[in-house]
Amino acid sequence: MSKFYAGVAAAAVVGLLGGSFLYIQMQRGGDQFAECRQGVAGGDIGGPFTLVNTAGQTVTDKEVLQKPSLVYFGYTFCPDVCPLDMLRNVEAVDLLDERGMDVTPVFISIDPERDTPDALADYASNMHPKVVALTGSADQVKAAAQAYKTVYTKRETGDEYYLMDHMTFTYLMLPGEGFVDFFRRDITSEKLAESVACFVQASKAAS
Repeated sequence: MSKFYAGVAAAAVVGLLGGSFLYIQMQRGGDQFAECRQGVAGGDIGGPFTLVNTAGQTVTDKEVLQKPSLVYFGYTFCPDVCPLDMLRNVEAVDLLDERGMDVTPVFISIDPERDTPDALADYASNMHPKVVALTGSADQVKAAAQAYKTVYTKRETGDEYYLMDHMTFTYLMLPGEGFVDFFRRDITSEKLAESVACFVQASKAAS
């Protein structure tokens, strides 16, 4: 992802979430996740989606996000950013598993032209047994990305070896809560696991 595009994407998210951030700073006392947050309150991120899994079956967000989930938008042809981010995510999932917390790593392709269910099945099997990889039509993928306020674009090259510019945030979704925070790519797997554990424990304590 180009530095320019990364800057635009980051600015977009800051603008979209700025209101939530200011609100939570003023309302810390009433936020059950106050001690867990990386600085952003839950807000209008996430929502209904209809996509296709690696078996070619149509699935919805309600079927996919039944457990705490780390949602990431990327593509299998991505040369470095996506595999490193997903590796970090699944390492965090393993650390959480050691603590008795079952978390689902979700990979949503932004490249449905190449990322067929079969291609994603190979990708997921090589990444981690818990990975839920999803694709869909161009319209389905666009709708899911818009729900998560994520942005992507295709670099037109005239051949099949094009790259995709895209945002690289990982979104934490909790059952009954929805979106609670996002994580930048500079966070380590240990810190990510620690933060997710905090949210999961706080959610259980409040239920």
